[in-house]
Amino acid sequence: MERLHDAKPQTIGQPAFAPRVFLFLLIVSLPLVNPWVRGDGVGYYAFARAPLIQHNLDFTADYQHANQGFREARLDAQGNPRDIFRTVTGHLDNHFTVGPAMLWAPFLICAHLAVLLARAFGAQVTADGFSLPYLFAMAIGTLVYGFLALLLSYRVACRFVAERSALLATIAIWWASSLPVYMYFNPSWSHAHSAFAVVLFCWYWLRTREYRSAAQWFLLALAAGLALNVYYPNLLVLLLLVPEGVNSYHAAWKKREGVPQISRLLAYHSLFLVVVVLALLPTFLTKYILYGGAFETGYIPISKWSWHSPWFLDLLLSSNHGLFSWTPVLILAVAGLIVFAFKFRPVGSSVLLVVFAFYYFMAAYPDWPGISSYGNRFFVSLTVFFVLGLASFFDWAAAVLRSKRRSPAWLSALTAIFVLWNLGLMFQWGSHMIPARGMVSWRQVAQNQFSEVPKQLGTQLKLYLFRRKETLHQIEQRDLEQLRRSEQP
Repeated sequence: MERLHDAKPQTIGQPAFAPRVFLFLLIVSLPLVNPWVRGDGVGYYAFARAPLIQHNLDFTADYQHANQGFREARLDAQGNPRDIFRTVTGHLDNHFTVGPAMLWAPFLICAHLAVLLARAFGAQVTADGFSLPYLFAMAIGTLVYGFLALLLSYRVACRFVAERSALLATIAIWWASSLPVYMYFNPSWSHAHSAFAVVLFCWYWLRTREYRSAAQWFLLALAAGLALNVYYPNLLVLLLLVPEGVNSYHAAWKKREGVPQISRLLAYHSLFLVVVVLALLPTFLTKYILYGGAFETGYIPISKWSWHSPWFLDLLLSSNHGLFSWTPVLILAVAGLIVFAFKFRPVGSSVLLVVFAFYYFMAAYPDWPGISSYGNRFFVSLTVFFVLGLASFFDWAAAVLRSKRRSPAWLSALTAIFVLWNLGLMFQWGSHMIPARGMVSWRQVAQNQFSEVPKQLGTQLKLYLFRRKETLHQIEQRDLEQLRRSEQP
């Protein structure tokens, strides 16, 4: 296989500096961790709680303990799940993926053992999966996977650009994208886990790209299987292997004695596919139990997507959770990916193939705004590519500035502007100062950023940190009010 590049780029700074910065930011941000389950998170968490506590896939209790908006739509007047949410097998609908539950398992098992031990000594904490120890374990687990996603993304970027650029880009994506919402505020959703699973696959793909043994193909397949168990669209990330495979077969075909090499490649690729399918058994089994078919997802059939008229521009620029309009730092990240593709063609072409395939896939999805998404949450899966692209942009921009004898310090200032804007917008969205669903007025958003956010942020942050339950209840009530108003004719 071709090499990543001819020479490793020059690094700047001490190797241990970046991990210390990341660890400091992680510790400082710990109070933001929000141990709650709501919305889509009810389904994701149910796949962990029900088997652990009840040893089955009965999600009745999960429906009944969900947030008010979830309950109102799914429970009758007696508090029982409505029949419409029963599948053909008699189970309650849960079309969400099982992967996050797999990743939470070590944390929740430890929490469950701790609760059982505490109860043995007389503690009154309930061992039902809904009490605070379980929710904290879930939230901390999500935080760990989100942090590992960032750390591995930084490591990937450092293979190609200066450490300073990789560090700045990682911090920017950490705090100026949609990731922090699903890493801290909504930890029961799958997106931080998806970012981790994708970067794990990409990191190991790059690490073994020059030569990959059968054992390494096996491990790469396990990583791919995890990514698919966590989030189905991650299938598109496997396109990274297509240009690599084409080049490998072409190189083998050109050799006089290439038949043995082609046979070996076929064997490796067959092994990869078999292991991926086996790794997907948790998904196949749960879907078979719930829906009566291993390939039933519970989502809108893919045949009904808008493949011939995708929402290309809306997905990027709409005020209804557009990718660029809500998280503008990603404009630079995508521009940087183009720079990266020109500089490191073999890897860059594979990365662009994945990014544009993912873009087309999500643009064809009928629910492309993601209902109450912050920004366009579906693209959190591509965190590693955004870090890589933004790092490449910063590296290129710093080189241009130095060639003109100007300081690249403005890149740090630019990052700070993106971060501050994003933190203010997250506050507006999370407190429902702006609608969580549908279009927003950018004029109102801008006005709030400079007037209402500075006035309310301190008070609301204090309430969030010290009166969390009451604050979340108020947020839920505002969300319900906005939802009911939007449904009125």
